[in-house]
Amino acid sequence: MTIIIPVTRALKYLRPLIASILLSSLVQTPVQAAPYTDAPCGSLSLAYYEFGALFYRTQDAVYAGIDKDVVEELERRSTCHFRTSIESRVRIWSQLSNNTLDMSVSGIATPERKKFAQFIPYFSTRNYVLVHKDTPMAAQTMEGFLANPALQVAVVKSFQHGPVYDAWLDKLRAQRRLHEAADFATVMHLFSINRVHAVLALPTAFQPLLQQKQLVDTTLVLDWSPSDRIVHNLIVSKERVNQAQFEHLEKAMRSMREDGSLHKIFRRHIGDSLAKEITYTDRKF
Repeated sequence: MTIIIPVTRALKYLRPLIASILLSSLVQTPVQAAPYTDAPCGSLSLAYYEFGALFYRTQDAVYAGIDKDVVEELERRSTCHFRTSIESRVRIWSQLSNNTLDMSVSGIATPERKKFAQFIPYFSTRNYVLVHKDTPMAAQTMEGFLANPALQVAVVKSFQHGPVYDAWLDKLRAQRRLHEAADFATVMHLFSINRVHAVLALPTAFQPLLQQKQLVDTTLVLDWSPSDRIVHNLIVSKERVNQAQFEHLEKAMRSMREDGSLHKIFRRHIGDSLAKEITYTDRKF
């Protein structure tokens, strides 16, 4: 004999069971954060370059640095997948302008570069001048250094140093007193063997080197353009990266700024004081 239970009586007995099942499923199933986009961002080529605390090889022969950590967090948040490589800065800009590379890091926007790339800012800083301690006192100013024809400077080729320094470097270049090297390691080598008398460098580049006793004992760090603020950006090809992908990346980078993740990355590699100095705060992002 089949027993038919009225609907109201059935619900009375089933409600506790249904509630128990739902509660169990909520406890057992972790809540996943919603991705930034409904569609995957895709796979993009990205080139690093070795430069001080931004990207360097550790004593264990593995790469580390601010840029590496930024890119890995950006990949996690944006749904973009990055196929990474290591190139010289000169080759990176050449590949970007020739539309054979999607992205790179720590780049400075200029009118010429904006023709082929878009930029997403993530830190700002300024260049300092490193000179030997035995440099004559009269030459320890921008004008005094320029006035001494025996003194030479080395910089990394294709780097932008800000309007004040770039105008000064143009004058030195015209006098054949400027050495332009392919990378920062070569610049510092020229400085260490006294081939040049000064170099221009960012704190993120020279700070780790100043931990070495021989440089601390023989080097002065001069601030000749304290009002400069040079914004460093993620560089994104206009030709190869579509606007939707760019917006995914921009949104992810903004979130890293707003929740303090960028500052934590900076602090991990260069300490709290310098991390505060380079934090990008322009709200016109």
